[in-house]
Amino acid sequence: MNFFAKTLALTAGVALTSAAASAVLAGYIDRRYPPRGKLVRVPGATVHLVDRGPHDGAGTVLLLHGASANSGDMMMALGDRLSERYRVIAVDRPGHGWTTRPGGRAEASPARQADVIRAALRNIGVDRAVVVGHSWSGALATAFALDHKDLVSGLVLVAGVTHPWMGGVAWYNSAAAGGRFAPAFNYSIATPVTALALDAGIKGVFSPNTPPPEYAERTAVRLLLRPAEFQANAEDLLDLHAHVEAQAPRYGEITVPTSVLHGEADKIVSPVIHAVAISRQIAGSKLFLLPGVGHMPHHVETERVLGEIDRVADEARRALQAAE
Repeated sequence: MNFFAKTLALTAGVALTSAAASAVLAGYIDRRYPPRGKLVRVPGATVHLVDRGPHDGAGTVLLLHGASANSGDMMMALGDRLSERYRVIAVDRPGHGWTTRPGGRAEASPARQADVIRAALRNIGVDRAVVVGHSWSGALATAFALDHKDLVSGLVLVAGVTHPWMGGVAWYNSAAAGGRFAPAFNYSIATPVTALALDAGIKGVFSPNTPPPEYAERTAVRLLLRPAEFQANAEDLLDLHAHVEAQAPRYGEITVPTSVLHGEADKIVSPVIHAVAISRQIAGSKLFLLPGVGHMPHHVETERVLGEIDRVADEARRALQAAE
């Protein structure tokens, strides 16, 4: 066997070993982090959501998580507290957590994800809600406000992506998202490497702040390490620029009470490009730039975020009463 053949055989062996390890890891993660809520069937998909709190007219809050996450992040930071006084629905976005993504890359669209989640909400009797979106779900929350006006009574954006930005996304998202080699890349390279780098990645997302204790375990963020979810996450990130570029000119259509909260020290999503810009487009919106806070205000300035959700919910309630 010549050198080339030996090298090829060795490379193939390493790739197969890595892929097998990824499959084993994915199975372990499935067992360790089972669904925490209910599975709701909608046409063509299954939506996993956590449904907590009173159903007696106290109002509903819909929590939408960012990239590389699932409903556990929003429940840990906000949902458990909010459920003391609201009906709280925290949803796994399509392809994340335990929500399916049968449409593949087409479901990287915030508008499409809003349609899927809206169908699930209809099935559980939710007709009106304050919508809270973090990071990637800034685009999703605003898509709800634009395309599902009947649902959205108020809007709270937390470090939300809302506008096109300069530059792209990390190179590995391109490899993980598209082409016939994406599954091989995700199984043999992406998920094993991400598993090793997960703790450092969490610290980077929270920087300059500190992650809360047991964040990875309490939020089940390791669900991201499953190859199919890793690919879905990459597709979401890779296609987001085009989607916000298309919907950003419409933000002036949003008329519900709106609060925009963003860390001044956020190095992942620019407060100027996103928070400042959208607050200028939505009439009457409130902008809060938080000194010393990075990309996770809902964990770092939890009381401030909860207070704004309460304020928006109260303003929405009074607006509804005035209209009756």
